[in-house]
Amino acid sequence: MKNVLIVGASRGIGLEFVRQYRADGARVTGTARSDDGLARLQALGAQAVRLDVADAAGASGRAWPIDGEAFDGVVINAGVYGPRTQGLQTPTADEFDAVMHTNVLGAMRVLPQLDGALAPGATLAVISSGMGSIGQRGNASGWLYRASKAALNSVLKDASLVLAGRAICIAFHPGWVRTDMGGAGADMDVKDAVADMRRTLAGLGSDDNGTFRNHDGAVIPW
Repeated sequence: MKNVLIVGASRGIGLEFVRQYRADGARVTGTARSDDGLARLQALGAQAVRLDVADAAGASGRAWPIDGEAFDGVVINAGVYGPRTQGLQTPTADEFDAVMHTNVLGAMRVLPQLDGALAPGATLAVISSGMGSIGQRGNASGWLYRASKAALNSVLKDASLVLAGRAICIAFHPGWVRTDMGGAGADMDVKDAVADMRRTLAGLGSDDNGTFRNHDGAVIPW
């Protein structure tokens, strides 16, 4: 890929996407909310854009420079976990708003702006989670996070219908990755997870549009 956009790239999976694409010589635009995050992107040679997907004004098309761009690849990675519940503990209104605004509404704000900023045959991925799969669900831990990722999957599916023929859109389960969110006990290094997802993205065809994929490309039930 020659021109890539990573939304939510200040650390973890998003920053590793930036690092690997830059190492391959791609032009990369990465977004972050904090000065530290922007500095990390600049240090990698990426175009660093301040963007908070949970903020309506900050996420407006007027606030970040994508006019005239033709991205070959887009990864929407911005997300938060929220309360780490084990059962049916009701989230507070603030917890619900923080998770749903970032994980779902954020994507719904960004995706419409990308409609005219994609190169022909572009790939577009949202970083979802296996926890968002209803078909393979076996427990209710983190049920607010699960609900948000199931909703994000729905948003991605709709985007794949609108963008069919122009972009290949998928939702990714990145694996249980050792990041600030995944924790030190996770079973996968972030470098390996991102390398897997990049290989999967590079091998996608039109028939893969609108699917939910594991990092290694295996199909996951919705």
